[in-house]
Amino acid sequence: MSIKENINSVKQKIEQAALAVNRDPHEISIVAVSKNITPETIQEAAEAGIKIIGENRVQELLNKYDNIQNNLSWHMIGYLQTNKVKYIIDKVELIHSLDRISLAKEINKRAGRMGRKVQALVQVNVSREESKSGIFAEELPSFIDEMSNYPNIEIKGLMTIGPNTEDADVIRACFRGLKLLYDELKNKGIDYIDMKYLSMGMSNDYEIAIQEGSNMVRIGRAIFDY
Repeated sequence: MSIKENINSVKQKIEQAALAVNRDPHEISIVAVSKNITPETIQEAAEAGIKIIGENRVQELLNKYDNIQNNLSWHMIGYLQTNKVKYIIDKVELIHSLDRISLAKEINKRAGRMGRKVQALVQVNVSREESKSGIFAEELPSFIDEMSNYPNIEIKGLMTIGPNTEDADVIRACFRGLKLLYDELKNKGIDYIDMKYLSMGMSNDYEIAIQEGSNMVRIGRAIFDY
């Protein structure tokens, strides 16, 4: 299948998953994960309707950023080292992987120097797998409290990576857990956070994620067929 056909297939599955739980498919954003994908292929995806590109690595993002002609929104979705923040602070619209105070300090400092605010999601390791980054669920309230000290960061929601299993019930429970945390924060009405995005679901589990409330899915393989 072509990239355009892949994108159409993903959109169709998103629509089916959303309608199955009485959700509006149009409220769900697709972040096309372009790890190891060439600028030419990203360009093809953009021409087929992709508007957001997610990169896992800073160097890859920098290599591609100036070589894509379409007006794309770039997201940093992978683990972000503090010493790499300065390279992408003016290029990304959303950082999905805010997971520690040292990173918040660096983002806040760099954003302040530029006179701008940076939008970020707090990454939560709901599955508690050692291979995954993110704070644990019980650490989230104190982490959010601490964010009041970093006025150049706008917390826009939460992100998680689903558990490494084929058991749909385990995956569903993980996503449901993050949705509960998301709703709790949203209902508190904290003035310095805006629970706008719930980023969960990738190529192997995005339909489950949508059924559990995700409004932003990160799709690589199902689009680029790698």
